[in-house]
Amino acid sequence: MNQAQWIVRVAAVSGLAVFTFAGCTRVESQTTAPVRSATSPPFTNVAMNNFQKPSAAELKQRLTPRQFDVTQNAATEPPFRNEYWDNQKPGIYVDIVSGEPLFSSLDKYDSGCGWPSFTRPIAGTGLKELPDHARGMVRTEVRSQIGDSHLGHLFDDGSAPTGLRYCINSAALRFIPVEEMERAGYGAYLEPFVKTGLYKPEAKKAEQGETK
Repeated sequence: MNQAQWIVRVAAVSGLAVFTFAGCTRVESQTTAPVRSATSPPFTNVAMNNFQKPSAAELKQRLTPRQFDVTQNAATEPPFRNEYWDNQKPGIYVDIVSGEPLFSSLDKYDSGCGWPSFTRPIAGTGLKELPDHARGMVRTEVRSQIGDSHLGHLFDDGSAPTGLRYCINSAALRFIPVEEMERAGYGAYLEPFVKTGLYKPEAKKAEQGETK
């Protein structure tokens, strides 16, 4: 092989290497998986990927007048006369419209306001926080990410550990008891209840075996 042929071959190999590297880089940048939150539980459910907001016509059929007025028209239900303000059962609260997980009973506390109050949303929940100047007040409105449901308001006079108070309308929520979460498709959110001893997978499996 003379010098000219050697130079041509080296150039061809180098060009192929550069093209291959650039191509891999573009593919990787287009297919990079989304980063999971460090606090995300290790369990998964297929149903977790199916949240969506139904049409207005379907919501009017499915929701009660109060649920529709609260979630779609930003109304407020009366204090102490709503479904979950004093609910103390373990489980999670999901959006009545879309089904997306919102709050856990582990973060619920009695604030004395007459509405369900939480110190924080479930980890990984993307709640919308919007300025609200209605009725001559300056407040922070809280809405669900997927269903865009009006949930309530956020205040900074809450309990430990966050000092926040998510004051939420019961009419915007559906409660899933801890013993029904896995069957309802929310098994991904059971880990905190397992850690606190409020849910025991082994006992649940044994119970299911007995009923078969």
